[in-house]
Amino acid sequence: MKLKKWYSFLVLGVVLLTGCDDQNKNVNVNTQNTKVEQIVIATSGAPSPFTTVDEKGDLTGYDIDVVRAIFAKLPQYKISFEVTEFASVLAGLDSQRYQVGANNYAMNEKRKEKYFYSDPIFKNQYVIAVAKNNNNINSFHDLNGMSTEVTPGLNYATALETYNQQNANNPVKIVYSEADLLPVLQHVESGQYDFQLIDKVMLSQFISEHHLNLKIIELSKEDEDRIASPFSYLLISKSAKGEQLTQDINDGIQKIISSGELSQISQRYFGADYSPN
Repeated sequence: MKLKKWYSFLVLGVVLLTGCDDQNKNVNVNTQNTKVEQIVIATSGAPSPFTTVDEKGDLTGYDIDVVRAIFAKLPQYKISFEVTEFASVLAGLDSQRYQVGANNYAMNEKRKEKYFYSDPIFKNQYVIAVAKNNNNINSFHDLNGMSTEVTPGLNYATALETYNQQNANNPVKIVYSEADLLPVLQHVESGQYDFQLIDKVMLSQFISEHHLNLKIIELSKEDEDRIASPFSYLLISKSAKGEQLTQDINDGIQKIISSGELSQISQRYFGADYSPN
C-alpha cells in the first residue's frame, strides 16, 4: 500500500514537472517572438532649442526630449539618433535609412505627399524680428517686397512660402540659407536682411543670450491664421511599417499630453507651456 502511494506521488511529480517545463518552453518561445524594432531618428542639430548638440557633444533639445518621452511609452521600439545635414534628414526618410525626422517641422501639402505626419508636438507663436532702428516694418502687411533669410523646410520658410502664394504680385524676397540661427539674426541686426519670421520663445532667448539689437513685432490673430499651420510635427517615413509607426507615435504623444509630461518639457525649454491641446 505504501509502495503504491509512493508510486502515485512519483507519477504526479513527473506530470507537474513536465507541465512546468512546457510552460517554460512556451514563455521562451513567446519571448523570442517579441521582437523589438529598431528606429533611427534623424535631426540636423539645429535650430536650438528644438534640437542642438551641446558643449559636451550630447544631442538635446525640445524635439529630442519629446521623442525620448514618446518612445519611453512604446516598449516595442528601440531608438537611436543620427545628426546629419538638414537636407539629408529628408533624403534619409525618402530612402528609409531613417524612420523619423525631428527638426521643428511645419506642415505643407507637398511634404504630406511624401511623409506621414505625427500629431502636433509644439504650438508655435510667430513674431517678426527686425533691427531696432528699422521703422519700416510694423506689421505683417509691411513684409511685402522685404527680404529675409530662411532655412528651406523649416516652419518659418513654409509659412512665408504659403504667404507668397497668396501675394504673388508683391511677394517676400526669400533667400534660402543653411546658416545657423544666430548669424541669420545678426544679418537682420546689421540690415543685410529686413526681417526674420520666428518663434517668439526662440527669438526672446537669442536676444537675451546674445544681446542682439532686435525688436519683436507681434502678429495679429488674423496674420497668424493665414501663414499656415501654427504647429510643429515629427515626420515619419512612408515605409511599409510607417503607418503603424505613426499610429504608435500618436498614441505616445497623447499619453505624454495627458500625463502633463509634454507641458513639463515645454516649461523646461521655454519657461511656458507651448504643448498643443
